[in-house]
Amino acid sequence: MSLRFSLMGPVRAWRDDDEIDLGPRQQRAVLAALLLNNGIRLSNDQLVGMVWDAPTPSAVMALRTYMYKIRKALPELDLRSRDGGYTVRAELVDDCRGEPLEGLQGIYFEAQRVRLAERRLQSREEWLERELDILELQKHVASYPLRERPRALLMHALFREGRQAEALDHFHQARALLTEELGLEPGPDLREAHARILRGELHLPRRPEQLPPDVADFTGRAHEIARALEVLPGTVGITGMHGSGKTALAVRIGHLVRHRFPDGQIFVQGHDVAHELLRAVGVENPAGDKAALWREKARGKRFLVVVDDLQDVSSLKNLHVPGSALVVTSVRRWNELPGVTWLKIAGLAPAEAGEFFGEVAGAAKIAGEQEVVARVLARVSHLPNPIRVLGGKLSARPSWTATMLLTQMERETVLGDAVPSDCRAVLAPMIKADAQLTEAERHLLDCFARRGDEVINVCEAAEMTGAEIGTLELLLESLADVHLLEPLELGHYRIPAFVQLFYGLRTLAPTS
Repeated sequence: MSLRFSLMGPVRAWRDDDEIDLGPRQQRAVLAALLLNNGIRLSNDQLVGMVWDAPTPSAVMALRTYMYKIRKALPELDLRSRDGGYTVRAELVDDCRGEPLEGLQGIYFEAQRVRLAERRLQSREEWLERELDILELQKHVASYPLRERPRALLMHALFREGRQAEALDHFHQARALLTEELGLEPGPDLREAHARILRGELHLPRRPEQLPPDVADFTGRAHEIARALEVLPGTVGITGMHGSGKTALAVRIGHLVRHRFPDGQIFVQGHDVAHELLRAVGVENPAGDKAALWREKARGKRFLVVVDDLQDVSSLKNLHVPGSALVVTSVRRWNELPGVTWLKIAGLAPAEAGEFFGEVAGAAKIAGEQEVVARVLARVSHLPNPIRVLGGKLSARPSWTATMLLTQMERETVLGDAVPSDCRAVLAPMIKADAQLTEAERHLLDCFARRGDEVINVCEAAEMTGAEIGTLELLLESLADVHLLEPLELGHYRIPAFVQLFYGLRTLAPTS
């Protein structure tokens, strides 16, 4: 269920597609004050000062009454008094209905109205800079004739269309207007555009659009997405085992927020992150301090950067730029990175995994076999990537049922290495994870698989392997760091079903 608000026009709220009655003007003013300070704690005194220009002693009681009514209308906001104040975290949208904060009066709201109107104007001009649509720019310039930035953009757009004479003529028109109305010469934006057109040097800055396509059948992860939307433009880290869908989640988040980052989206895979960022903005052979050069190029801009499958934490050092956002995916959680909000993902919720499997395999195909489907999905720990392979396999075999698929999976469990290629596709995340382990880590997981228990403790691991407890604790924690074991209470670990399946196959493989 989605809750969103708008301050651009009357104060409004929607729950999904249904608009919510927000009550009388003063009650809406209280809510507006909270929303204008999204994520910031406001004391009772601060709220009273914002809503009432000349508050009387009864204002505090009125504030409490309005808070009670807002809580009843919007329970999702969790609007309870904490430390003598209130905090709201909400999604704000611009529905472009008219004057911001329409109907609200007072010194505070008048100042905020001016600020919001300017922000809307800047957002519009950022869109115009991205699109460089001549007709839209001409309309905007006609509405705001003294704003120089859109005039410079119009000159860019005309020049790009081969209309150099019109672009230069537009500069002279702007100069005459500014001189007549304000007694001023054109500012640096207009003068630079004019000079570069005369020199034939006007080139548009590169705007990277590297975000991969969104996954059409993306399923679940609502909580993680909501948390990421709260944090951005801060730094979000997504961690989980191979096959858990970290990249798909990062891309979905990126598409949901791309409108917030008008200067572009950059998608990086590799060790030299700064080098790839600079290449994305047109620096082909960066040298020297690449991090410093990236900060210089990105200063004052808003980029969305997705670093996928981070391998070297040092490659992100000193790359943060205020206003830009960073989404990092990694099997390992890099706790040494400052200012990161980490989201840990594993398998989908069982209901979501079933829904996703039905999307891929065909809902009609698995109708009436829900218990069997649940067993199939549990064997791969409800991980999205193996589910996609299994669903595709079932879809490609018109005469097969989910029961037949489960039967084959059970047969493959006792075949050791002699498994079909499509089974290897299901196991691909585990094959990749296994390749990154030490021999000691593999041996420990083999021992777990032979024992067959879901939960095991350090003492039992020592009994199985004959290793020292101190050594085992390091190995167990290392495996937990890459999500091949799930840490429970101190010294106890659970082995996920998919990991158990893979290492069970290994232990049954024929030896030479």
